[in-house]
Amino acid sequence: QVQLVESGGGLVQAGGSLRLSCAASGRTGGDFVMGWFRQAPGKERQFVGGFRWSSGSTSYADSVKGRFTISGDSAKNTIYLQMSTLNPEDTAVYICAATNTYFVGIHERDYKYWGQGAQVTVSS
Repeated sequence: QVQLVESGGGLVQAGGSLRLSCAASGRTGGDFVMGWFRQAPGKERQFVGGFRWSSGSTSYADSVKGRFTISGDSAKNTIYLQMSTLNPEDTAVYICAATNTYFVGIHERDYKYWGQGAQVTVSS
C-alpha cells in the first residue's frame, strides 16, 4: 500500500506562484508513477500533470503547460508541483495520485492511490 500526503496549498494572488508537495510512503519501489489532478467546484476532476520516476519524464495538460512544472526528489519520495502565473481559474483542490506502472496516465482510472488534496485559491 501507498500513502500520499500533500502540502503547500493556500491563498495566492493572481499572477503569483505556489508550490505543492506530495510525499509518498509505503511500497513505492519498482515501476511507479505519480501525478497531479485538480477539481474545482462544479467541475470534473482533471489531469494536471504526471511524473515518471524511472526516467524523470513529465507530461502536462495543455491548460497548465508552460506555467506548471513537476519535479521529483527521490531521497524524499516526494514530487512537487511548481505553479506560476496563477489565475483564478486555477482555483481548485489539487490531489496527488500514484500507481504502480511504467506509463503516466491522464485519467482517474489510471491511478490506484490518492492523497487527501490541498486547496489552492487564487484571488482576482
